[in-house]
Order: sequence, then C-alpha cells, then structure tokens
Amino acid sequence: MMDLPTFLVQCLNAVQYGLLLFLLASGLTMIFGIMGVINLAHGSFYMIGAYLAFVLTPLLGGSYVLTLFVGTLLAMALGYVLEWLFVSFLYERDHLQQVLMTWALILVFEDLRSTWVGNDVHGVPTPDWLAGSVQLGSLMSYPVYRLFASGVCIVLATLLYWTVNRTRLGMMVRAGASNRDMVRGLGLNIDLLYRWVFAVGVALAALAGMIAAPMSSVYPGMGSSVLIICFVVVVIGGIGSITGALLSSMLVGIVDTFGKVFFAQYSGVGVYLLMALVLIFRPQGLVAARR
Repeated sequence: MMDLPTFLVQCLNAVQYGLLLFLLASGLTMIFGIMGVINLAHGSFYMIGAYLAFVLTPLLGGSYVLTLFVGTLLAMALGYVLEWLFVSFLYERDHLQQVLMTWALILVFEDLRSTWVGNDVHGVPTPDWLAGSVQLGSLMSYPVYRLFASGVCIVLATLLYWTVNRTRLGMMVRAGASNRDMVRGLGLNIDLLYRWVFAVGVALAALAGMIAAPMSSVYPGMGSSVLIICFVVVVIGGIGSITGALLSSMLVGIVDTFGKVFFAQYSGVGVYLLMALVLIFRPQGLVAARR
C-alpha cells in the first residue's frame, strides 16, 4: 500500500509531467491540427531547447530566466526561418512529402548537434534560487523547481488558451485553418500568419526542453523519445484543439506516473491503452477542434 505523503507526491509529479507535456504538445497540435503539417521534427525542437539551456546558461552568467527568454526568442526565429524556407511549400502537398521533409530536418539537426556539442550526456544545473524543497503541510516536501516548472506551464497554458479562443488573432488562425483560400480572399496575409504560428509552435517545444533540462539529462536523440508520446497526446485530445491537448496531457501524465508506480512492468502499455479506449468511444478525440 502507498502511504498518503507518497500518494500526494505522485499526484504532483503527474500534474507536473502533464503540464510539461501540454507545453510540448500544444505546439504540435497547432502545427498538425491547424496548419495540417505532419511535423516529425517537433521532438527535435524539444532537444534543441534542452541543448540551448545547456549552452546558454554559462554564456549568460548563469541567469536561468535570461536563458529561458533568449532561448525562446532564438527558437522562435529558427521556426520562422524553417517555415519560410521549407514548410511553406508543404501545405498543399501530400502528407508523405511532409513526412520526408520533416524527417530530413531531424537528420540535419542530429548531425549539427553531434558536430557542435558532441555526443556526451550533459546536465543543466538547477538555479540556486530554485534549488531545494519546500514543505507542503506537515506530511510532505516537494522540489521547488518542479513547482516552478508547473507554474510556468500553467501561465503559458492560460495565455495560449486565451489567445486562440478569445482574441481576434486566434479567430484569424481558426478561420485560416477552416478555409485558407477564403481568408486570403478577404485580404488577410495567411502565409505570414501561419509562419508565426509555426514559429510559436517551435518556441513552445524548445521552451519545454529548456524547462525539462534541469530535471533530466541532456542527451543525443532525446527528441525521439518524446515525439511519439506527443502525437499520442494530440490524438487523444483532438487534433487542433488546445483544450483537448490540455485534458489529454493531464490524463497521460496521471496514467504514466501511476502506471510506473503500480504496474512498472507494463507501464509503457498504459498510455497506448488509454489512446485505444478514447479512439473507440471518441474517434475525434476528447475535444473536437472548433472550426
């Protein structure tokens, strides 16, 4: 039996993991669901973010907040350039061409990472002001950095939901997803709008990597390990739905965390079983995207 403090810690771990998954999957659900591009390189952007944290932290004097800010801007610039040079030619083409193009980007990023940083496993130190644990009640303590990561993800999730569903910009994005030609005929520069959507998606994935870096190692191929689970989150939540991605991320976080506690040998099956059950009863996902 699990005692109460351990259960509460695992609950917080599940929420923290789910929120981090949402930060990663929200970028993919925008690119995949709204723009219609199957982006296999999304996991590589997560890896790039982790390596940015490793490289920029010492260059910026150890300032973690400045590292997050500069790294996010660099990732957004990278996404803007990639959409302009490569992705913008894929919207009206077959999905196979999208898969091949984004797979090629994975190979390029892996080779550049190997050349510039090497193939060693690295660690990113937790900032001094976020080190240690905080006492939560009289029963348990919890790492301050994990609470910080959860707080950042909650703030970004709120801003993203408000932007997509409650602002004129979000309305234009949804309209462009529904009928690109009609929106273009109304005078909206849909190409520039989608360029920024892709850039924001890349920035969110990289930011997730930067936040995760102090909690885990920075190592080659780390993007591949999160890509599949990211697609699972998008499919369960409903392709193109930000709200669905949030609900799905939390469910996956709970199933994965407690699956490793109670069914360690079969923990890898739980998330995919959850996806199968959702698709049986809700083929469109938990929340259908609004068009």
